[in-house]
Amino acid sequence: MAEARTGRRALLFATTAILGPGVAVARSYREELPWSTGEVYPPDRARPGPWLFLTPEEGATIEAMVDRLIPADELGPGGKESGCAVFIDRQLAGPYGRADGVYMRGPHPANPLPTQGFQSPLTPAQAYRAGLRGLMAHVRGAYGGRTPAQLSPGEMDALLVALDKGEVRGEGFSGKPFFEMVYANTMEGFFADPIYGGNRDMAGWKLIGFPGARYDYRDAVARPNTRYALPPVGLLGRSDWSVAGGRG
Repeated sequence: MAEARTGRRALLFATTAILGPGVAVARSYREELPWSTGEVYPPDRARPGPWLFLTPEEGATIEAMVDRLIPADELGPGGKESGCAVFIDRQLAGPYGRADGVYMRGPHPANPLPTQGFQSPLTPAQAYRAGLRGLMAHVRGAYGGRTPAQLSPGEMDALLVALDKGEVRGEGFSGKPFFEMVYANTMEGFFADPIYGGNRDMAGWKLIGFPGARYDYRDAVARPNTRYALPPVGLLGRSDWSVAGGRG
């Protein structure tokens, strides 16, 4: 997919490691993640399971998209296996989806400058719901009644290219802004701390050699130009540190 911003190697040049926002008191959650700033203990890890925001068909669509934006190859797992769709779902179910703390009043320019960022009267959750509805309607009409999740890898690649180029439009639907959101959130999910549901087994960090949330780097700083050989560590440690019944 030379023309599309897809593929693992493209992400290496387009992204930086992104840690999630703040920490919270650990507790169970039902409809959204319990973000409470200024707390010592992080929340329980967001794990695969029933979708919190997406419907099953919407979830399958996002999984199909992220798995072609970051296809599995010899360097590691793809976007679906890495939990990018889970990350997106959990974010949409929480403050990000509601646009908490974001100025949402107009005007909303139809062709915003790159420096103006996301411009819409819709919250991210509303924009995703409308975008998925428009995308699925387009796919049904253009691909013989199938859903996005039923497309072949080649067909999904072509669809993503068309979305990125702004060639997919419908009633109340513009494919490029929706693609931009999914693309950005996929990168965030692939490189965020695993506690937020993506970057499963720290696949994104291993890919770029990011050491994670280790508490002390002084010995490494004292040895410049020396490869850092230790595995990455997340906010909850590593899975091999966990004990039976533990949180890691």
